[in-house]
Amino acid sequence: MTDTLEILERLAARWPKGYDLSLGRIERLLAALGDPHLRLPPVIHVAGTNGKGSTVAFLRAILEAGQARVHTHTSPHLVHFNERYRLATGPGASAFVADAPFAEALARAEAANGDDAITLFELLTAAGFLLFSEHPADYVLLEVGLGGRFDATNVIPAPLVSVVTSISLDHQAYLGDTAPAIAFEKAGIFRPGRPVVTSPQGFEGVVEVFEGVAKRVGAPLFVGGQDWSVHEEHGRLVYQDGAGLLDLPRPRLAGQHQFVNAGTAIAALRHAGVALPTAAIEAGLDTVDWSARLQRLAVGPLTSLSVPGSEVWLDGGHNAGAGEVVSAAMADLEDRVARPLFLVAGMLNTKDPVGFFAPFQGLVRHVFTVPIESSDAGWPPEALAEAAIAAGLSAQPAASVSDALSQVAAEWRFETPPRILICGSLYLAGAVLAENGQAPV
Repeated sequence: MTDTLEILERLAARWPKGYDLSLGRIERLLAALGDPHLRLPPVIHVAGTNGKGSTVAFLRAILEAGQARVHTHTSPHLVHFNERYRLATGPGASAFVADAPFAEALARAEAANGDDAITLFELLTAAGFLLFSEHPADYVLLEVGLGGRFDATNVIPAPLVSVVTSISLDHQAYLGDTAPAIAFEKAGIFRPGRPVVTSPQGFEGVVEVFEGVAKRVGAPLFVGGQDWSVHEEHGRLVYQDGAGLLDLPRPRLAGQHQFVNAGTAIAALRHAGVALPTAAIEAGLDTVDWSARLQRLAVGPLTSLSVPGSEVWLDGGHNAGAGEVVSAAMADLEDRVARPLFLVAGMLNTKDPVGFFAPFQGLVRHVFTVPIESSDAGWPPEALAEAAIAAGLSAQPAASVSDALSQVAAEWRFETPPRILICGSLYLAGAVLAENGQAPV
C-alpha cells in the first residue's frame, strides 16, 4: 500500500482538510478526466444522516445474493482508505480495490487536477468514478459523503433510484440547524423522473420537505411508513408495499433500527424495478456484514483486557439519533440477557455529546471517556466526561480504550460479566478494529 499512502499523504498535506461544499471543482475535474461519472453502470444513490452505510450494506448483500456484479462507494473508511471502494470481481462477488489500481486512479485524478483548488474528498470521489467506469458491473452503490445537494457524489444525472435514510441533527454548521433544513440538503439528490425512496422519518416537517422537492423536480416519491412498511413479527422481518408482502428472516445486523435499514434497501430495489427472487433477499439479510455498527468484537489483543466472559460491542454512531437507536439496542440486549453496561466513548468536537449520551440514562453503570488518537479534533476526555455527567450519567476520563477496559476489570466487581460498548466515533471504531486485529475485509 506504499504508493497509495504516499499519494494520499501528499494530497492531504497539499489540499485543505474539512468540507467545502460545491460542485464546480468536481465537475471541472471530471471533465478533465473525460467524464467517467457519465459512463457508470446504473447508480443507486444513498443519502441520509443515520443508516446510509447499513442500507448500502443491505443493498450490496441482496444484489450479490442475486448474483449481480456490484461496485460500492462508502465513506469514511475505518482502517484503510481502500475500504471506500469495492469493485465487482464477478457475479455475486466483490472486494476492496487493490492498492495498484487505487494508486493509479488517484495519480490520474491528481494529474488532471493540476494546481487548481480541490478537496481530498473530491479527488477521492473522482478516483472512484474512474475505477467504477473502467471495471464492468451491473450496479454502483454510491453513498453520499456529506449532505447531498452540494456533495461531490451529486453529479449523477439519472440514478436508478435515489434513497434517503433517517434524518437527524448532524453537521449543522454545513447543513442547517433544523431537521427540515437538513432534509432539504439531502433531497438535493432527487432527479426528474427517477424514483425516490425514503426511510420512515422521526422529525416533524421532514416528509413535507421531501414531498415539496419531489414535486418540484418531478420525482416519484415512496415514503417509509406511508408507501411501504417494515416491522418485526415473531422474530422475522415483514415488509409490505403496493406489490405485496414479504415474510423474511431477521437481519443479521444487530438492533431494531436495522429492520428499517433493511426495509429501506428492499423498498429501493422494488421501486427501482430491480427484479430479484425472494431467496436473494433472504440470503442478503442472512449474510450482510457492516463493521462497527453494533458489532460484537471477537477475542483479540484489546478485548482480552476485559473481564473474562464479557461482551464487548463496537458502534461508530456519533449523533443524538444514533444515541437513541444504539441505546435501544443495548436495552433490548439487557431485556434478553441482563448484564451491567459500561460505555467507553470518544467523540469529535463537532458532535453533540450530551445529545448522544442522554438516551443512555438509567441504562449505563458508568462511562469512561477516551481521546481519539487519530484526530486532532476530538473532545478532551475530561470535557467529554463532563458532558456525560450533564446527560445524567456517571463518568470519568481514561487514557485510552485499553486503559478503560483494564479499569473495568480491576476496579469493578460483578455477579455477571459486564457488557461494554465502545462508541461515539467511526475514527475511534477504526482504531479499535485495528488494535484488536479485526480490520474490515
